Amino acid sequence: MKLRRKLVVLISGSGTNLQAIMDACEDGYIAGEVVGVISNKPGVKGLERAEKAGIPTAVLPHTDFDTREAYDAELQMVIDSFQPDYVILAGFMRILTPAITEHFAGRMLNIHPSLLPKYKGIKTHERALAAGDREHGVSVHFVTAELDGGPVILQARVPVFKGDEVSDLQERVHEQEHRIYPLVIQWLCTGRLMLTDKGAVLDNEVLGPYGYAAD
Repeated sequence: MKLRRKLVVLISGSGTNLQAIMDACEDGYIAGEVVGVISNKPGVKGLERAEKAGIPTAVLPHTDFDTREAYDAELQMVIDSFQPDYVILAGFMRILTPAITEHFAGRMLNIHPSLLPKYKGIKTHERALAAGDREHGVSVHFVTAELDGGPVILQARVPVFKGDEVSDLQERVHEQEHRIYPLVIQWLCTGRLMLTDKGAVLDNEVLGPYGYAAD
């Protein structure tokens, strides 16, 4: 029997990437299992998805804490209570402090809806349209103390067509997110992917600034 890694997924909303990850684990595509789902917002669809799948959930509202540091200290304890191998950010809309990113260094992934290093932060689709970009996309990266600045592992590109609205781009990007995030998580779970002092390493090769298979 193959070793299955334990995953904790952090969410803030509808949980479509969470669903893709849970499905990939259930199908055996990912050599892992989601052992816990944590949200900083109560009542979101992602919690319902997890509960329907029989996965333990926790809600830790950031509004209950006076500082970002206090919140992250509690979040770290909740995550550790699940004893995960890896922590997966899937639409978790919080800027994390250095203390928690260092605690989970090399064990925490994020997916960001832009072709990093372009458009770090929020409203990436709006910014791509405003700039007149001809392509947009999504990046999976290791989480470090720098906002959306950890080493990129894999990107997927989508075209931007004349007349596109934010919803059009969002739909196109979501489709790619659900394809590449499970793939990268599988690389991590099987030991093919790791974070080193040189950056992201896949199959003993240091990846470039735009991740695997970039032009």
